[in-house]
Amino acid sequence: MNITVYGAASEDIKEEYKKDCEKLGEELAKRGNTLIFGGGKNGLMGAVARGTKKQNGEIIGIAPKFFKPDGVLYEECTDFIYTEDMRSRKAILCEKADAIIVLPGGIGTLDEFFEVFTLNSLAQINKPIAIFNSQGYYTNLEKMLMFMAEEGFMKKDVLKGLFVSDDIEEIFEFIEK
Repeated sequence: MNITVYGAASEDIKEEYKKDCEKLGEELAKRGNTLIFGGGKNGLMGAVARGTKKQNGEIIGIAPKFFKPDGVLYEECTDFIYTEDMRSRKAILCEKADAIIVLPGGIGTLDEFFEVFTLNSLAQINKPIAIFNSQGYYTNLEKMLMFMAEEGFMKKDVLKGLFVSDDIEEIFEFIEK
């Protein structure tokens, strides 16, 4: 299965997050899945790639060409797809995914998450989406989404397509169903 993973590229992240995400990458590969990701070598993107590599998993990086000279790309990918821009990158990350895991991240990660979450809710795609709540990072977002549904800003059924957990085993069990 191809699993697209969205996550932070920042190096200013606590080591606990990196360790958790490296373990997730290891489990992804142990289960015979292919990692599809934004191609970064730093932050949680790099951590999940290193974990996948540690277990000899297949890794496909996708990044815009303008990232190439910056030295920010993970060089041990099985394959790398270069795009013209960020929009093309997001489209390919989504297209190639059988399932999606969202790691902790900043505005780029949230942008990617909300796009696929919206597309799922509008039945434009049908992909399981799991949020890895490493170190409780997404607890407040989960509460906010529930509040939005309670207040009528979205249907409660939309939340059924979303799985939030800090347990790596539970995340893969959800995706594999």
